Amino acid sequence: MENTQKPGSKIMLHYGIILGVASILMSVVLFALGMHYDQDWKQGTFGIIITIAVIFLGIKKYKEFNEGYLTLGEAIKTGLGIALIGGIISVIYTLIFMNFIEPDFIDNLMTKAEETLLEQFPDFSDEQLEQAIAMQRKMASPLILSAFSLIGSLFFGLIISLVSGLILKKNKEQY
Repeated sequence: MENTQKPGSKIMLHYGIILGVASILMSVVLFALGMHYDQDWKQGTFGIIITIAVIFLGIKKYKEFNEGYLTLGEAIKTGLGIALIGGIISVIYTLIFMNFIEPDFIDNLMTKAEETLLEQFPDFSDEQLEQAIAMQRKMASPLILSAFSLIGSLFFGLIISLVSGLILKKNKEQY
């Protein structure tokens, strides 16, 4: 039986898995270091750099398989495919993490959020604090966090794919 999978699909799957595994590795390292509750800009920047590199390399590989040609549409399609697969893998890991590895993750996250709110807004009344925490708790359900994570992955994937496509674009000349 022949493999009928197109090169673009293989590239999306290959680089999507790389992106998902890199995301998991970053999460595991942060967990091991006890930094998984921190919202540090350095962590976010490092994650974005990894995402940019993996999507760019995937689109570049697609261009190589396509005899050096790449349209903007192909770049966006390839990049979004990579981002989607990487995002799904990351969401699956996050759900496993929140449900089995650290079941108290949401409660601990809310405690950390409450401490941060008190530091940033020391004049908050008890009622204001309770309202803010209640709102954050609604947004911190595993399903909502997963949905936002996947939407964010696709959004950044689109932006990265668009820029990468504009950089790498090379249409076939028509004679």
